[in-house]
Amino acid sequence: MTDASAVRLVVSDVDGTLVDRAKQITPGVAAAVARLRAAGLPFTIISARPRSGLMPIAEALAIDAPMGAFNGGTVFTRDGRVTCHHVVDRAVVEAAFAAARGLAVDTWVFADDLWYASTDAGAHVTSERIASNQAPVVTQDFSGLYDRVDKITFVSDAPTLLVDLHASLQPYAAQATIAQSQTYYLDITALSANKGDGVATLAEVIGVPLAETAVFGDQANDLPMFARAGLSFAMGQGPEAVRAQADHVVAGNDRDGVAEAIDAILAGR
Repeated sequence: MTDASAVRLVVSDVDGTLVDRAKQITPGVAAAVARLRAAGLPFTIISARPRSGLMPIAEALAIDAPMGAFNGGTVFTRDGRVTCHHVVDRAVVEAAFAAARGLAVDTWVFADDLWYASTDAGAHVTSERIASNQAPVVTQDFSGLYDRVDKITFVSDAPTLLVDLHASLQPYAAQATIAQSQTYYLDITALSANKGDGVATLAEVIGVPLAETAVFGDQANDLPMFARAGLSFAMGQGPEAVRAQADHVVAGNDRDGVAEAIDAILAGR
């Protein structure tokens, strides 16, 4: 674990971490990010969201450092420059659709910075409209996208269904990143589109060693960056298994946990 005094870069997850339950940046978090910047420490974000979903966050917080969409599968800047882009291997895409055939899941595919969905109804569609900053393109035929998929998300409020689907895709674990970003989302991204490789890419592009990078997160898909960064903070509402892997646990995202983490870093300096 890196001492807070050595931190030179801060990277935050977005949903469940940087934003509250309403997907908003609270005044307390915005003020803390401003304090961090005033102290000369760069701040950026990494998320399962597409680029379109990160742009409002980047504008609100004036983030000019490179950011990571699709868990780092796409690295880009606020001015639209893309420096890294990985898509899911076609064989994995085909296998995923075959494994999900006949299951009671909704299917979302992100490609070309658009959101394609099997339905525009469902308990999580409204939230995703906010997170991706766009409306879905409804389709039942995703085959024309198979060669350029940034992310597949299978959606279900039956947790065991997604756990079983995840298990059935384990033969492809060496070809893609397959993880639940929420209990109701099973995400499939490119192999290098995971937050461990993603935060490493961001640190390299920004020019800061991973050992001097602090990360904030709340879910299992944040664990790869917890393992690789010098210092990690978990939000208090996250699962116990995630909190156990962090160096520090702070308040939940609805109680300005990111602000608490930032102030702990600044106090350590």
